[in-house]
Amino acid sequence: MTNSIADMEESKCFLITGTNTTENHPVISTFIKRAVTQRGAKLILADPRNIELAKFATVHLRQRPGTDIAWLNGMMNVIIAEGLANEAFISERTENYDALKETVKKYTPEYVEKITGIPAGDLKTAARLYATSGASSIVYAMGITQHVTGTDNVKSCANLAMLTGNIGRPGTGVNPLRGQNNVQGACDMACLPGNLPAYKKVAEDAERKPFEDAWGVKLPGKPGLTIPLVVEGAAKGTIKALYVMGENPMMSDPDITHVEHAFKNLELLIVQDIFLTETGRLAHVVLPSAAWAEKEGTFTNTERRVQRVRKAVGTPGEARDDWRIITDIANKMGANWNYDSARAVFEEVAKVTASYAGITYERIEHKGIQWPCPTKEHPGTPILHSVAFTRGKGLFSVCEYQPPAEQTDADYPFALTTGRILYQYHTATMSRRSKGLNSRTPEAFVEINTDDAKKLGISQGDRVEITSRRGTIEVVADVSGRVDKGVVFIPFHYSEAAVNRLTIAAIDPVANIPQYKVCAVKLRKVA
Repeated sequence: MTNSIADMEESKCFLITGTNTTENHPVISTFIKRAVTQRGAKLILADPRNIELAKFATVHLRQRPGTDIAWLNGMMNVIIAEGLANEAFISERTENYDALKETVKKYTPEYVEKITGIPAGDLKTAARLYATSGASSIVYAMGITQHVTGTDNVKSCANLAMLTGNIGRPGTGVNPLRGQNNVQGACDMACLPGNLPAYKKVAEDAERKPFEDAWGVKLPGKPGLTIPLVVEGAAKGTIKALYVMGENPMMSDPDITHVEHAFKNLELLIVQDIFLTETGRLAHVVLPSAAWAEKEGTFTNTERRVQRVRKAVGTPGEARDDWRIITDIANKMGANWNYDSARAVFEEVAKVTASYAGITYERIEHKGIQWPCPTKEHPGTPILHSVAFTRGKGLFSVCEYQPPAEQTDADYPFALTTGRILYQYHTATMSRRSKGLNSRTPEAFVEINTDDAKKLGISQGDRVEITSRRGTIEVVADVSGRVDKGVVFIPFHYSEAAVNRLTIAAIDPVANIPQYKVCAVKLRKVA
């Protein structure tokens, strides 16, 4: 996030897209709802479904799944055409504006309506609200990123923020909500195949050298593989062994049937987790690890805040802290690592990672600090890009609408989109072990539009078979107006009806993120 969670209460307008915030980030949603109900902030919601936030929305843009670049470009078309762009900000702090201006010229509200289904008048209203509020915040999550155009979707959000000068100030920004509690921290620590800590590039000699000097090793200059390419490598036999830690790809990856084939082709699969997951059942070796309340350390949350994690209970059985398991394996393989605590690891993090350099356990004893924090005197950085962008001037990116990798047709007439629900968490490794949570959401379901259900002879509670070109699952029908005609929604938490048996393994060419949010399916009532 460029801004802080608390800073959301300073926003005068929200553009929320690709995030069912009340269900996936319920605490953060309270800041947004409070700003709307108590301070009169405006809310633009762009979501194909009639989620709870629609009750608070000034305008609800119900786009067809996979058409985000079109409506974002359409908003920019209106802003430029009506003279609402922040010309001073554009001139002083950005470049490549002429290319953006030329690109969005054809995305008139009427043209966008044909692509997205969003009424032209609603798009104009949204554009004016966002551009004229004085402090507008973009909030998004994986509904924006999990497309074959996910990278360009994010760039389009950045384009919109820069076009109106809604960045670098309180109440503004481009604010991605992370899907799990330490996703931001994992990225910061180089759990991305082309990065070193603090997003230094593996392929750049000058950026590798400080780490080589600190660690006394020669680092390879070739980036590693992303998860989809690892799965492909396992299927082809070019990847022989895989070490999976705190992840459950047999539930979370697209086209699970193919993933299962790939993992069974491995010579060695190691899974390190707190429970025996669907992936763990395929493993040759399972390493039991400590859960969050059983260990010391730090998490870095969605607003870049580095926070202490403290041990509350002992670890069961043979479970160990993750850092200790990794250290022991490294030393068995000939390394000479001598960490004796999570704190020792963090102290090294601060030495080699400039954005963490000023953070110590003592400083975050009672309250976390937001990076970048370059010195021990620095208070941390609640708002990014207040003076300049990391690269100097902000770059407007040229992003054109591209349709999803798989289209609906006569054989597969429905667009399936997937996501999470309030009472389950991620692959449900933990949450489905809770009787209370399971009592609220005991089984998988499919949301179907009332008109579509009537045509198919499907009623509330009926068993329904959902089939894509990759697989079939059976779920319960939830019939309502929550989804538009031609669209169905299924949560991905249920292993017995794993929706990722249906999803397509098409990926964004830049970030290699799979297109979880759109694929083509057909429905049939089960007799």
